[in-house]
This record gives sequence, structure tokens and C-alpha cells, in this order.
Amino acid sequence: MASLKEIKTRIASVQSTRKITSAMKMVASSKLHHAQNAIESMLPYEAMLEHILKTFLVSTPDTDTPFDEERPVKRVALLVFSSNSSLCGGFNAYVIKLLQQTIDEYHAKGLTDKDIVIYPVGRKVFEAAKKRGYECVYPYPQLADKPNSEECRNIAKELGQKWLKGEFDKVEIIYHHFKSAGSQVLQRKNFLPIDLEEELNEDTVRDLSSNISTKAAQDYLKKKGQTETQKSNSETVTPLNDDFIIEPDLHTVLTSLVPKLLHLMVYTALLDSNASEHAARMVAMQTATDNADDLLRSLNLQYNKSRQAAITSELLDIMGGSVNN
Repeated sequence: MASLKEIKTRIASVQSTRKITSAMKMVASSKLHHAQNAIESMLPYEAMLEHILKTFLVSTPDTDTPFDEERPVKRVALLVFSSNSSLCGGFNAYVIKLLQQTIDEYHAKGLTDKDIVIYPVGRKVFEAAKKRGYECVYPYPQLADKPNSEECRNIAKELGQKWLKGEFDKVEIIYHHFKSAGSQVLQRKNFLPIDLEEELNEDTVRDLSSNISTKAAQDYLKKKGQTETQKSNSETVTPLNDDFIIEPDLHTVLTSLVPKLLHLMVYTALLDSNASEHAARMVAMQTATDNADDLLRSLNLQYNKSRQAAITSELLDIMGGSVNN
């Protein structure tokens, strides 16, 4: 059995660790609040752009854009989002695992490591890809910590130009989709060639009003989703007016709007990943704090039992000595 001094030292160590995890949880909660506000501010623009594209596609379903050409896949780019720091549970491990699964799928189709280029956003996935020997393009090392719309535009522009030139035949995005503080869904989606119908059907149910990751929050999210589904089913479908006057022409307008959508896809994925990172870190630090509380209770109980046993032993020695005298 450990001595009282050893138990007391361990209690002090656990208390110190608990203070750190509790502080980190509060910091992550504050950052999550700002990340939620950023997503909430961006959503109206996303909804309006998708509405415009939907209107054009419904009115002219046979319209082609330079970004929807299907061609044999010989060279692939993967845009992968992770964090720059750790202590966020399995957030980075899940991203790296899905990245490896994606690469293995392309290997099974006959592609080699030289045919796959990784654009990592976040130091963790960059280090993992470099360690495995994959080709990486890492132009913005601080983008995961400080989301920037202009840098996202540059990434989308570079990928779009290389795809149009034929340097890439397919581009995919891997990131965490933020739904609520307790629900982050790992996503793998096509970036190029772009599937506009898939973008229009994207799940937009989010809970941006709370940073509490509890079962009640999950039940609320599920109930909210069911309510919105019932509401949409009960609404009368009104056909869109297809009598549009477009200047200079529809092809030119789509050629302008699709790059904006590509930029929006990258920026949305970055904000989603950033919010998911803070939510995962908040949950991990909350779990660590709860475990520290449980360990402290156990250590205090053990300390009290050992102390009581020592006192009882001393009393028995005293009583034994008195009887002998």
C-alpha cells in the first residue's frame, strides 16, 4: 500500500492537472463561440449563392460549365483539414485515417504516390503525410488557427486553374462538418469536377446556439431536424419562374459564379474544421476534468482510509503498551 506522503503528492499532482484541463476547456469554449459566430455570419451568403445556382440549373438543366467535365482519373489532389495543435481527442487521428483510406482506394485503382498531391491545412495532417512520404503543398501553415477568406480564395483558385489545365483530374476535400458542440461529422466530398446538385442537397442542419455537448443537445438537434423535415414536406412546392434575362449570357454568369462557389466550399470547410476542432478540444478537456475529479475522489478516499488505518495502528500500539506495563 502507498504511503500517506505518496498519496498526498499524487493528489497535489492531479489537482494541478485538473486546473490546466479546466482552463483549456474554458479557452476552447470561448474560441468555439467565435467560430460559431463566423459560420453563422457566412451562412446567408452561402444560401443565396446556392439559390442562384439552383435557379439557373432548374431553368436551363442542359447548361455546361468548364468545371463539370468528367474525365479519367490519372492525377488527384486531396485538400485535407486538421488542426495545428493536439489535445483535441481523436479529431486529427480520424482525419489522418480517412486520408489514408482515400489514398489506399486510389492505389487500388492503379494510381501511385506520385499521382496524388496533398494540400494539408493544419500541421498535424502535414506532418503525418510527410512522414508517410506523400507529396505535399503547404502554403499557409497558420491557416488552421486563423481562418482567412483570401487565402481560401487563393487555394480554390490554384486548384481550379490546375484542374482546368489538366494537372489534376479530380480534387477531393476531407474535413469535419460541424453540426453542434457534440456532433462533428467527418466528410469526404468532391471538389472538382463540381457536382452542383450535390451542393444543393447538402445537409445544412446546424445547432449554432449552444456550446454544450450533452445528450439533451443531441436530442434537440435530432428533434429540430425532424421538425424541419415535416415543415418542408407540408409546404406547397411552387415552380420557379424560368423567364430570366441574363447579361451577358448564362455561360459567362455561371463561369463567374462557380469559382465563387469553389472559394465558398474551401472557406466553409475551413470554418467547419475550425469549429469542430474547438468543440472536440472542449469535450476532451471536459472529459479529462471529469476523470480528474473521479481520481481525486478515489485518492482522497484512499488517503483517508490509510490515515485512519495508521491512527488505529498507533492506538493499538499504545493500548498494547499500557496493558503490558
